[in-house]
Amino acid sequence: MRAIFVMVKCEMGTAYAVAREMADSIVELSEMHSISGQYDLLGKFYLEPDQDIGLFVVERVQTVAGVKDTYTLQTFNAFSGPRG
Repeated sequence: MRAIFVMVKCEMGTAYAVAREMADSIVELSEMHSISGQYDLLGKFYLEPDQDIGLFVVERVQTVAGVKDTYTLQTFNAFSGPRG
């Protein structure tokens, strides 16, 4: 499994509904956070090694009602401190 992070910009007033819909319907979603700044949500998704990132984002994330824009970050390595 590999992680990607997707920042999501939502239509005004829909961020919590978008987050709930993604949490309920996208099994690859590990965590969804509401954030400050240019985007409203930050999602962490775990994809299979051969799963197409672009296709996943376009077909599964961008099609959720209320999503206005996305910004995707691909990860390479994960590091953790003594607590994790």
